[in-house]
Amino acid sequence: MKFPRLKTKMNVWSYLALGYFAVMFVGSILLVLPFASKEGGTSYIDALFTAVSAGCVTGLVPLETNVHWSIFGQAVILLLIQLGGLGFMTFVTLLLLMVKHGIGQYHRRAVLQSVGGGHLAGVKKLVRRIVIGTACFEIGGAALLSIRFIPALGVAQGIWCAVFHSVSAFCNAGFDILGGTVVGAGSLSYYATDPLVSLTLCTLIIIGGLGFCVWGDVLDCKLNPKKFQFYTKVILIASAVLIFGGTLLFLLFEWNNPLYTGYNFWQKLLASLFNSTTARTAGFYTTDPATLSDSGYLLMLVLMFIGGCSGSTAGGIKVGTFAVIIMGMLAAFRSKKDISFGKRRIESKLLAQALAIFAAYLFLILTSTVIICAIEPDGPNTFACTLFETVSALGTVGLSMGLTSTLTVWSKIILILLMYLGRVGVLTLAFALAKKRDTAEIRYPVDTFFIG
Repeated sequence: MKFPRLKTKMNVWSYLALGYFAVMFVGSILLVLPFASKEGGTSYIDALFTAVSAGCVTGLVPLETNVHWSIFGQAVILLLIQLGGLGFMTFVTLLLLMVKHGIGQYHRRAVLQSVGGGHLAGVKKLVRRIVIGTACFEIGGAALLSIRFIPALGVAQGIWCAVFHSVSAFCNAGFDILGGTVVGAGSLSYYATDPLVSLTLCTLIIIGGLGFCVWGDVLDCKLNPKKFQFYTKVILIASAVLIFGGTLLFLLFEWNNPLYTGYNFWQKLLASLFNSTTARTAGFYTTDPATLSDSGYLLMLVLMFIGGCSGSTAGGIKVGTFAVIIMGMLAAFRSKKDISFGKRRIESKLLAQALAIFAAYLFLILTSTVIICAIEPDGPNTFACTLFETVSALGTVGLSMGLTSTLTVWSKIILILLMYLGRVGVLTLAFALAKKRDTAEIRYPVDTFFIG
């Protein structure tokens, strides 16, 4: 008697979702080991939270990284950040290329889905470019940061801090290990007026958040904007508007921020640029989010919600999604049938997907905020802090108003799920869980429906 063969091959999206889960689970096991912490022990929920936060390149931490974790623990966190930033499939493909000459179509599709590529034939070139480019940017950033960190912290600790923060910035993770050091007051607040540290980190965050295919296209076109692909042009324009527009608004809203007492115009401008850049899913701060004005708080929420670009180390609904929604809105207001930008047209189904992502993120944030507010005891600014925390978690940002370490187990589990969804992607997870249809989809008659 022959038994039917079970189909065990997963679709690409399931492969990615389970791959990230496996990496974070292994990371949590390593972090719960006694020698991973300086005090000899960590609760599993805090180890899992930290592993997920690192693997999802978020930066929310229940325990201060430099104070609680040993060098081994910090190294595990850094490895998880690198794995999460470059993408699980990038490392799988790199290993496959090292042990054999080629990779199959299945792995090629998984890589393209993970990093946002477009052509199956160019996967090996894309992976090599990602690895080499990432190494160059991170080494260059570490070299620049060492100029400040070595004199302040000594050679060994200075180099380690420079490497850690360079990787964390490029991967948009937001983990820092300055706590407990002579310059460890409040993330990177000590360097708020230091152009070398602030601009180096901003550059790493922006490049990492643009996406591998965007800066690959820029290099292929030899920095000639006329030759850029349509997607690259839209992303660069939208990113510039968000970064510089956010900088000007932060400068206006936070001009009288108590932390800026004694700052001149250029120092306030530098701090505003850092605020605008780090809110795009990086997680570092030179201005404590708890000190922001109401306008600055709302602006940071919006920027965290939008996030970085598709196929990058950043999270959020993505700049491309936001751009499609804005273009779709403008087309609707002008009663245009097609969504166009310049001399190019965007398919209407992309607008439907963009709106679905927007609605899903909004639903998850509001639902999670309501549940956490119900779980946690009442306190001053509970709702504002909780909303900030949930947006930060789902957007894989890592900025916090000091709520993370005070949360109970169930609230931490909710944030863990939000961080995982934010890194894997709501659309990716939906495709992973969707069942393949064997029959044609039934289309029903159109009827009248009123909106607006």
